Amino acid sequence: MKGEWAEVFKIYRDNPWIHKEKITRSGGTALHIAVSDGKEKIVEELVNIIKASDGIEEIVKEPVNITKVSDHKTAAQEVLWIGDEIGNTPLHTAAMLGNVKMCKCIAEVDKRLIGARNQDSETPFFMAASHGHKHAFLCLHSLCGPREGYAYSRSNNGETILHSAISGDYFDLAFQIIHHYKELVNSVNKRGLSPLHLLAAKPSAFRSGSHLGRWNEFIYHCMNSVLLVVFICILAYVARAMDCTCDNEGKPLASDAENPCEGEGDDVSNSKLKAQGHQLFPPNYSVCFELVKLVSKAILVILGLGSNKIRKIREKKQNNTWSIQVMDELLKRASMYEYEDDGKKPQPENEAEKETKPYAIDAGGDVTFVEDAFIEDKNQPSSIPSTSNVSGANQDQQITAAKGPQEKNQTENKKGEISEIDKKESPILIAAKNGITEIVEKILEKFPVALHDMNYEKKNVVLLAVENRQPHVYELLLKKTNKKESVFRKVDQKGNSALHLAARLGEHKPWLIPGAALQMQWEIKWYEFVKGSMPFHFFVRYNKASKSPRDVFTETHKDLVKTGGDWLTNTSESCSVVAALIATVAFATSSTVPGGVRSDSGKPTLENEPAFNVFAIASLIALCFSVTAVVMFLAILTSRYQERDFGSDLPRKLLVGLTSLFVSIASMLVSFCSGHFFVLKEKLKFAAVPVYAVTCLPITFFAIAQFPLYFDLIWAAFKKVPQRSYKSIPI
Repeated sequence: MKGEWAEVFKIYRDNPWIHKEKITRSGGTALHIAVSDGKEKIVEELVNIIKASDGIEEIVKEPVNITKVSDHKTAAQEVLWIGDEIGNTPLHTAAMLGNVKMCKCIAEVDKRLIGARNQDSETPFFMAASHGHKHAFLCLHSLCGPREGYAYSRSNNGETILHSAISGDYFDLAFQIIHHYKELVNSVNKRGLSPLHLLAAKPSAFRSGSHLGRWNEFIYHCMNSVLLVVFICILAYVARAMDCTCDNEGKPLASDAENPCEGEGDDVSNSKLKAQGHQLFPPNYSVCFELVKLVSKAILVILGLGSNKIRKIREKKQNNTWSIQVMDELLKRASMYEYEDDGKKPQPENEAEKETKPYAIDAGGDVTFVEDAFIEDKNQPSSIPSTSNVSGANQDQQITAAKGPQEKNQTENKKGEISEIDKKESPILIAAKNGITEIVEKILEKFPVALHDMNYEKKNVVLLAVENRQPHVYELLLKKTNKKESVFRKVDQKGNSALHLAARLGEHKPWLIPGAALQMQWEIKWYEFVKGSMPFHFFVRYNKASKSPRDVFTETHKDLVKTGGDWLTNTSESCSVVAALIATVAFATSSTVPGGVRSDSGKPTLENEPAFNVFAIASLIALCFSVTAVVMFLAILTSRYQERDFGSDLPRKLLVGLTSLFVSIASMLVSFCSGHFFVLKEKLKFAAVPVYAVTCLPITFFAIAQFPLYFDLIWAAFKKVPQRSYKSIPI
């Protein structure tokens, strides 16, 4: 395509028959190409030419099926209904791109285009929502109104616009959809999943499921903080002040475009001051100003005014905030929590509408709507129609989604197999598996009966939280649940209690910390935590396989024990070599006194020097701690590597060994620098400190590389309840 659109306009005006010609391999017309390229003015001109060729003045409002459109459309209108090889009209493409101007330009010609369906039974209205284009969606909503919007809101797999918005993490758009199309809250797709099911399967959309690093978590909590805003304002003011100061010192001020006379006067006054030998600050102060300015700008970048990482954290926090709002709206408008409508048996919307809603939801936690924040269609009636007004094609889809899988599974499951629909779990069970405490807590507040939900394996919310290693959910259930006997003592279909599931090492490993030994430590802590959360002999002793929780733990952790032992052996061998070298150097250094000793008394000649005292103390500390590190690592190497040893004994020895190693490395460097200071103190003087600091950089980098493991050891040693690691799920 050469882009000679002026020639295209001429051909379109002279040959109206060419409007319908498909000129691409994908079956697109010239209008398809213009829309795909995002050329708004060209699209507008092409649409005007198409309208002028037929003299269209009337805008059709009545919804119609695309298969019958050729029977009662003018030639110009039929051009806009032409689809490519997958059935996408130009309005489909414009909605997919989210271009509001093109959507409005095309849809205003024939509003029925908003309901045109492609081969996947997707309308432009649906595609705007599925691609997260909020403004394009609201534009199409204002043109078609809620009555037709309900008819256009489903695809052939039963997904609604609300399903698509939540699946794509477009929670701000989902919030708007809930406001305009409240009946979609209880809709289900062919798999029997409601919007709340999809939301419960997205742990990264909530704070409890967002596993950030320590620094990222600090930034996350500082976002939108008043103190942070004040700090940023101060930094910005300092940066601007430093800019002005440095400009005054280095060069004349640039003339102001709005007040050129004032600028010239400043230049004259500055030149006079410099000519007289007077300056606002001494010349060397400009270096300090430059340094302060650089640091201020660097902090501003780190705090998010230019850093991509901080921007992602800010977007994540905004997304988490929107997901909470969507969750509140979904639960506020949800139907009565019943077992037959928990996603296992999808119902057609007309049946769901007949259900009563006995629960009066308090308005305390409701989201306040600002009327001018939404696009309303004044020409449409204010009442939202029932879903029985949905077109016949969509009703067929809903009935198929509701009955088809059940009837099919009745014929296929004669051998006792569990159907895919029956495997679907309620939202609270999905949220418990994924560690979303916000959803679990909110559902228990709205519908306390949900606490007794079970999946096809007879596992309730407690068993799923324990099995999937969700400490926050388990602690929440301990606080919220009064009748612990009936909930926490529940067993699954295999007779496994919560303690059996805590003892079993499955494929789901949420705490992926460095080293198999530390993972084994977390497993032991998790088992002991679940065991200690209930009275003695509370849990069932044996399952149906006649295995106790301890038997399950030993059987499933054999490989992890072996891997953890190998990891500890390799780590201890490497660190013990380094510690032994440091001990050798420290011993040789402490026995060699800088400057020698006096022949008459045997006392060091430099004993009264401060640097000598630092040397003596540092060399002694290096020797002591290096020997301690060697002893600790040797103790690990000679350990039996039993299960119980990984709980506290081996990790503590490793922690003491690493701590001693780091202290000995630092002491050895201090000893070397203080002893070497006597050689160069006359030549370097005050430059000695930065020179020795640069010398220590290689060892510093080594220590920094080992600090993550060291901090994980400290965290594991003093934490009673194991915490999910941010390394298991990326940002």
